Amino acid sequence: MKAEQFPGAVFARLALTAALLLAGTFWALPSLSADAIDPDADKILRSMSAYIGGLKAFSMNADIDTEVIMNDGQKLQLSSSANLVVERPGKFHFKRKGMLADAEVNFDGKTLTLYERNLNVYFQKEVPGTIDNAIRALEFETGVDVPGADLLFADPYAVLSPGNFRGEYIGTAFVGGVECHHLAFRKDKVDWQLWVKVGPEPLPVKQVITTKWMTGSPQFSVRVRNWNDKPQIKRDQFTFRAPKGARKTGAIAANDMGEIAANEEAK
Repeated sequence: MKAEQFPGAVFARLALTAALLLAGTFWALPSLSADAIDPDADKILRSMSAYIGGLKAFSMNADIDTEVIMNDGQKLQLSSSANLVVERPGKFHFKRKGMLADAEVNFDGKTLTLYERNLNVYFQKEVPGTIDNAIRALEFETGVDVPGADLLFADPYAVLSPGNFRGEYIGTAFVGGVECHHLAFRKDKVDWQLWVKVGPEPLPVKQVITTKWMTGSPQFSVRVRNWNDKPQIKRDQFTFRAPKGARKTGAIAANDMGEIAANEEAK
């Protein structure tokens, strides 16, 4: 968004913010709007949701940062990378590799499989139906985080919009060289932001979630790249084949950071 397109009050606040930051000073500026959903923010969120929900298949890569507050108050940022392949309505393959976990999730329309490579264990559950069913089962059964999972539902808007008591259209920004609409929303326990590609393909490029109820307000962020709406999908892309020596476990749960912790007692 060019300067002449900004409402005068918004432009003045942004100019003041820049001046204060350059001076090495932080100043709490008043809110840009009252507790309401900006029609522009809502329109872009709906457009993005309809576009993503309408894709029959897609793949993408992501870089993920998760902030953790240590017992002494120090804040650490743990980074990981992920890739995803989706074929609607009922198949997906997700891989995530980081410092604490090297995991993948497969769903072939009938069976949901969660495999942790470092532990060489896997958990399976019969979940016939759609990707929506599989994501809910994964989160409810294990508590394991699937970064950006809200964007995989058939109707992302129905998942992202409930509970928002404020939504703002901030303007445009560039993320990874891509011009994006910057949206900001507030819920009771979290604030979240979304950057959506400008143009006829309103793809999500970045998402940041701030947990307000935890000391230090840790953030989770994901940057999405390499979107492909015509991916080359292998015949066995969504089929899990247990690696040599892998042990099937009756329970896998997430630790405090949303990473996998297998129940060694389960059989």
